[in-house]
Order: sequence, then C-alpha cells, then structure tokens
Amino acid sequence: MKPAYEHVSFGDGCSVRVYHRQLPRIPFEWHHHPEYELTLTLNSHGKRYIGDSITAYDADDLVLVPPDLPHTWSSNRSIDADAPQVAIVVWFSGEWARRLADCCAEYAGLHRLLRRASCGLAFGAEMGRALYDKRASILSESPRERLAAVLDALCLLADAPAEPLASPSAFAAPKGKDGAIERGRPTGHEPERINRVLSLIDTRFAEPLRIADFCEAASLSERSLHRYFIQHVGESVSRYLLRVRIGHACRMLTDTAWPVSVIAARSGFPNAAHFNRQFKTLKNTTPAAFRKQFATTGFEPDTAATPLTARSPSLERPSRRQAA
Repeated sequence: MKPAYEHVSFGDGCSVRVYHRQLPRIPFEWHHHPEYELTLTLNSHGKRYIGDSITAYDADDLVLVPPDLPHTWSSNRSIDADAPQVAIVVWFSGEWARRLADCCAEYAGLHRLLRRASCGLAFGAEMGRALYDKRASILSESPRERLAAVLDALCLLADAPAEPLASPSAFAAPKGKDGAIERGRPTGHEPERINRVLSLIDTRFAEPLRIADFCEAASLSERSLHRYFIQHVGESVSRYLLRVRIGHACRMLTDTAWPVSVIAARSGFPNAAHFNRQFKTLKNTTPAAFRKQFATTGFEPDTAATPLTARSPSLERPSRRQAA
C-alpha cells in the first residue's frame, strides 16, 4: 500500500504547526510527510500504524514520528461515547531543532530526542498526561507561546522512557526537507567502526552473515563489538540485523503479492518456518496476519463507510495547478 504524501504548511512567522483534531472516529489515512510529528491522542482506543509497527493504543497515547515514515491511527470507538476523539498534533522541522540544539546548550536534549526517534517513539501514559497539562500553551493563538510550549515538551521527552516502534529501514523513504537520513538508521554520529558494520548490514542483510563478518568489518573483537554497538545503537548487532530483515519483509508484505517463502528468502531468512517464528517473536503476529491488516486498510468491518469529516486545511493534497 503506497502512503499518500501530505503537505503541512506552517504559515508566516511560525516554526511549528499545531492542529487540534476532534472527530467521532479516527479513519485510516496511511500517509507521510517530511516533518516530525508529535501526536497526543485522547478519548480513543484502536490501532496505531507506524511504519511496520501495528499496535493497540488506549488513552493518553503519545507518539513521536520521524520524517517520511508512513503512519496513521484508526479507531471507531471512543472511551467516552458522549465525547469526540481528540488528537493534538504538532509538526516541526528537524532542521531548526538541530540548529537550536547546536547553538543553545539548554536545548542539547533535542539531539538525543531526534536520534532516538529515528524509528518512531511511543511514550508512556504519564508523558501523555504531562503534554495534556500543557495544552493551553500548545494550542495558544500566539506563535511564540506555542513554540515555547513545544520546545519545553520536546526537552521533557528527550530522556523520557519510550518504546521504539518501526524496524530499521522499514518503509525506507527519500530524504526529507531537513536532510533526514535513511529510515531507522542511526544518525551518523557513531564511530567509523560502527558505521562500517551498519553499512555492511544495509547492503548485505539478505545474505548469510556471521558475527565474525561484523568483527572483521569493525576490526574489533566480538566482546568489544557487542559493547560498542549497544553503546551507540542501543541494541546488539544480531537484534539490529533481525529488525532490519523484518523491516524489509514488512515492506514486501504490504507492497507485493509475493508468497511468504519468497519474501523470507529475499529478507535473509533460510526458510519460511524460521521466518515465521522470528516474525511472530518480533511483531506478535504472523506474516500472513500482518499482510491482512494492511490489505483491509486497518478498518474493523463497521468502519469501512466512515468518511473523513474533518481535515486540517494544510493537509489537503494540493491541486495540480498549486503543485506546479
């Protein structure tokens, strides 16, 4: 399924765009854009799709999505049936966020946050409630007050516990406006030895690879490689390689009709049975079930006819005349 491109306009004199969306239901809208997106979803429970991550969500759901990673939420049930479902959405450019972090020590945490967010991040409900408490300032009519509130929120999230969502390389996209790197890959601040291992995985993930291959690429012992990789990437080499392979498999499951056995082979798995076991361990579902969820566009049966009733003007697709 090809995600739709969404145009986000910020308006004159604005560095962030904030949208207060209120709907009886949240429709499935698989899309991407070159901006970072911070979304707080309230009075809603359903499914959240971030790259190849499909997860049930509930109240006070707070997620940071990196540039050009396809995503959507889908819900046909409010927690409080008498109130609308609400999404407070903040879009911002990584370009100015990184520049601010470079020149102001007070905002150095932005670097950590954007690096951690390369695969998308889901924060705990307590962080969702903390952002909700800032809603008056975030939704202010004053651009300066909105920016200050968003910066405060981002710095609060910089070191907050969060769960990575998509697999590295899942739904890889071209660079965004801020020069965003390949989806899910670490930011390039890693030592050259670790970058050689990352490059090896990126180019040869579908081949049989051994720890010895990575040690040779990095000129490190197995013990040192393990320690450095966890320090700079946040997980072991074998775990990272598995997530890269599963990410590529997820893209083929959604974009092609190839048999699972073919996808397994093209993703670096020796056979379909091994692929199915690893996929279910990582995704808590089977490859066939994962494909079916996208094939049915994420809707439960009674939501298929639900139209999109409210849309941010900045997210309307530009006409051909405007696009020219």
